[in-house]
Formats: sequence, structure tokens, C-alpha cells
Amino acid sequence: MQDQSFFRPVDYVVFGVMLIISLAIGIYYSWKDRSTKDKTRNYLIAGSNMNSWAAGMSLSFTVISPTTILAIPAEIYIFGSMFIWLVVAAWIVGLFTISLYIPLFFRLNITSIYEYLQLRYSYPVRILGTIAFIVQTTMYIGVMVYTPALAFTQVSGFNLWAAIFTTGIVCTAYTTVGGLKAVIWTDVFQGVVIMIIQVIVLFMSASYVGGWKIVWEANSKTDRFNFFDSDFDPRTRHTVWSLLIGLTILWLSIYATSQSQAQRFLACKSARSAKKAMIFSDVVISFVVLLSVMIGWVTYAAFHNCDPILTKQVTAPDQLLPFMVTRVFQLYPGLSGAFLAAVYAGSLSTLSSGINAMACVTTEDLIRPFVRWSDSTMIVVAKALACFYGFCGIGFACMCSILGNILQTSLTLLGILGGPTLGMYTMGAVFPLANSWGASIGFISGVSFSSWIYAGSRHYPPQLKYWKPKYRSTSECVSENEVESTFISMINTTMKMTNTSPFLSETVPNTATASIQPYDAPRPALANLYDVSYLYYAPIGLAVTLVVGLVVSALTYGYKNSKKVDSKLFFPIFEHRLMRFILPMKVRNVLCCGMQLEGITEMTSQHDSFVVKDETDDDLIVNS
Repeated sequence: MQDQSFFRPVDYVVFGVMLIISLAIGIYYSWKDRSTKDKTRNYLIAGSNMNSWAAGMSLSFTVISPTTILAIPAEIYIFGSMFIWLVVAAWIVGLFTISLYIPLFFRLNITSIYEYLQLRYSYPVRILGTIAFIVQTTMYIGVMVYTPALAFTQVSGFNLWAAIFTTGIVCTAYTTVGGLKAVIWTDVFQGVVIMIIQVIVLFMSASYVGGWKIVWEANSKTDRFNFFDSDFDPRTRHTVWSLLIGLTILWLSIYATSQSQAQRFLACKSARSAKKAMIFSDVVISFVVLLSVMIGWVTYAAFHNCDPILTKQVTAPDQLLPFMVTRVFQLYPGLSGAFLAAVYAGSLSTLSSGINAMACVTTEDLIRPFVRWSDSTMIVVAKALACFYGFCGIGFACMCSILGNILQTSLTLLGILGGPTLGMYTMGAVFPLANSWGASIGFISGVSFSSWIYAGSRHYPPQLKYWKPKYRSTSECVSENEVESTFISMINTTMKMTNTSPFLSETVPNTATASIQPYDAPRPALANLYDVSYLYYAPIGLAVTLVVGLVVSALTYGYKNSKKVDSKLFFPIFEHRLMRFILPMKVRNVLCCGMQLEGITEMTSQHDSFVVKDETDDDLIVNS
């Protein structure tokens, strides 16, 4: 590695200002809300009084991480533009969330999303969902501490462990003292930083390569404007079908069954406000994804005749964007610090959301059912838990440099758990037959089956013909001495371990280092199952959970108690006009175990004092 002098004093200032503002927001809301009556509710779900646009911005940047910012351009560079279908999937997820899940959660007046599992099934099922969320989130926030700390260290020469503790403590501090309000408003600030830097990178980089005409020609000649691969083979890595089906189910599991996202919905003033937040979130995500795709096109245009991966100037695709940024920003002091601040902002928003969500579910699911403590005591407990989980993340971050191979597997479990978790909720909300035995065994079966496929894919890596990488060239390379290796090293070690994220598990595998088998490698017939696209992991987990869960529920006489379950816990999906057209009444009655669900309305109990009743929302539940 060359002398690490990439950061100039002004870059330190820009980077430091981002951290200081984030901490100041937490301190401000801690002081502002010091006299609030219901402090616990205010701390955990912002008093259910947040603006829809702020909640929507926070929803967006809870799922947008540095791996998203860096990996989508790398995906476009290596494989072309199929990933743009993420935008369509996001809007489909928004439709389902608005129509089904938001009304369901507001009817129940819950703080922890896992309360639903107890209301519908039993307390042990609630604990199963809570523990699964805590384990996966703890591992992920550790990576979110380590990723930017390593980046900061390798561009500045700052001590790695000092960087981990400094940055981890800053994020833990503003999350602990400010609660969900501080987290949401910090997400808003950090989201604005990310989008501004993305726009600057896009247009300055396009100018750097010679304009949009060069960008168009370079990408069109190598078929990178490929939007419609409709191959039905499930082993093909990215197709229209795998992206729409796989990403829709994976993202739906995040938006509908993750505490980190559900808290933002419940922090809104009403169900109508939460729906507006979801729509605003889709707008922001679409904007960020489209910017990332366009940055990917520009990145390819910058290196279309001298590929840095083939020439060993970078060792992983995720380094391509930082490598280009060093060239574009080298004459503009402060912009490199701003770019790193944007990458860092993506980490902090995800980290703070995870810490606050784990404090919430631990308080509501594991402590409150067994104690009768006062509100003042519970707020102290919640803050102590936020601090505890923050330091757990810091501790796991310290292990990252040792447990690199294990980290990739643990992060992949984020995607593997998504489908089965969605299956538990969906089975309970759609089928009155489902019971706690079916939910538990179905969830375990779904996780086990998806994990088995993933383990098989590691033993028998996918064949290159299913990945379809695009053409790259070194025809006009001049000299390897032109490499600016200092800044790209900031992503090197990190991205080898963190090429997954909680909402895009293994979205952009490390192509430069991935083990991909040649066509003629000997493979057993079962390896065809292991070749299935990673995008189908969540749908497979969902399907296994539903099938096994319903069978077990039927065998354990779940139908006997189905009519005793509160109708507010269900979606009236079989009363939808399409279902009425497709399924005869007798079939729908059997599926609903004779329950009449068409009368479900969007109602709340304790929320009535501040919920604005929206008559059109009832139509969304039944008719949308």
C-alpha cells in the first residue's frame, strides 16, 4: 500500500461535520422531549406523531447501506442493467404494505411488531420471532460499524480500533439519548447527504468521461442496456421473473415483518400518514436506485477500454466506484471527504435503526410482559438496552477482521430468514387454520431448507453460464503506474466480507473473487437445485413455511380453534373482488374456516385520540 495521505485537512473537516451534526440531533431531541409524559412510547416509536415525509425518508435509508451505494454501480458494470427492476419491485412491495400490513398493525395498536405473533399464535412464537431478529441484527450492525471504520482508517491512516470505537460510540450515543425521533431525523439528514453526493458524482463523472454520448456508446456497444431477460430457468442469476418475484418477497419481508421498518410506520400519526410515508419511501428509493444505475453506466464508460479488475488495479468490483471517484475528485479538496461521509451515512442510518429496534423489541417482548415497572423506569431500561446493543455491535465489529468467512455466511442468513418470517405473518393473517405449532415448525423448516440450498451452493458454486457477465476490455491500457491505490483499499477487505445487505442479501457477489465452476466441471444432479438464483431464496423459504405450516396446523386440529381467533388479526384477502371471481364461495369459506372477514375495518383502540379516520382506507383493505 502506498503512503496513506489521501485525506487532506478539509476532508477531515467535512467528514467530522457529518458526525457532529448526527450527534447534535440526538442531543437536541433528548433535551426537547425531557418533559414528555409517555416517555417510553415517545422514545420507542416517537410518540406516534412523526411527519409522513420524515418517516418515509427514514424508511428508505434504513435499507440503503454502503454496500447498496457501492454495489449497484458494480452490478451494472459487470452484469448490465437488469437490476433496475428493483424499482418496480419496490413499488409492488409498497402496494402490498399499504393495502395489507399497515392497516393490520394499526388495528392492533402494537409497539413491537412481534406482538402480533403472540396475539395470533402464542408467546413462544413471539419469542422465536424476536430472538431471530435480535441475532441477525446484532451481527449486521457489527459489520455496519466495521465497514466505515475500516474505510476511514485506510484512507487516513487512523488507527482501526480507535476508529471503530469512536464511530460506534458516536452512533450509539445519539441513538441512546435521542430515541426514535433522533434516529429518524438523523436518517433524514444523512439521506440528504447521500443523494446530494450521488448527484455530484454522477454529473462530474459524466463530464470526466467526455459526456453522455460517450456513456451511451460505451454501454450500448457491450449490451449493458439489457432490461428484458425473460429466461424462465430459475438458475439464471437475474431475470425479470427472479427480480420481480424474489426482490418483492425479500423486500416485503423487510417492510412488513421487520421491527426496524414497522417502527417508522407506527411512529406516524395515523394509518393514512403511514401509507404516505410508504409512498414517499418508494419515491426516494427509486431515485437513489436510478442514480446508482446511471453511476454504474458512467463507471463502465470511464473504464470501458481498460478494465481495472482485469488489470489488477482493483481486486473487487465494489472498488470500482471509489477508484473512479479518486480520479474525478482529485482536484476538488473536500469532495473526497464528502463521498466517504455519504458512504458512512449509509452505515450510520442502518446501525442506529437496528440499535433502536432491538431496544424496542427487548423492552416490549422480553421485559414488559413480566414486570410492572413505571414509565420512568422503563425509559431507563430502554436507553440502557440501546447502549448495550450499540456496544454489542462494536464488539462484533472488532471480531470482523478475524471472522471474515463466517461473516459472509451470517449476513446471508438475513435473506434466508426473510422468507420464512414473512411466511409466519402471512400464514397467520390469511389462514384461520394456522396455529402456533404450524407457525413454529413451518418457520424452522423454511429456514432449514433455504440454508441447505445456500450451503450446497457454497460446496457446488454456480456455473458461469447462469451469471451472464458482460464484455470487458483492456485494449487501451497504458500503464499500471496510473493506479491510485490508496483510496480503493478502503473497500478492499470490507467488501469481500460485506457484499450482502439486510434488504439485498448477496445482491452483488464479489465477482472478482467468487468461485464459479466452468461448464464441464463434474456435478451431481442435486447441484441443479443449488444453482438456483439467490433471489429465489426468500420465495422458497416463504413457500416451505406456508406449506409445512398449514399441513402441521391441519394435523394438529388448527381448524377447531380458528373461529375463536379475533377477526382483526386477519387480511380479508379472500373477499377481494379477484378472489371472488376466481374461487367459488364454498372454497373461500373452507379457506376462511367459515369466518366472515369482509367486515374488517381499519380501527384502533387506544390510537383513537389521534388517528384520523380515513374511510377510503377501508376500501384499500377489501377492494384494492
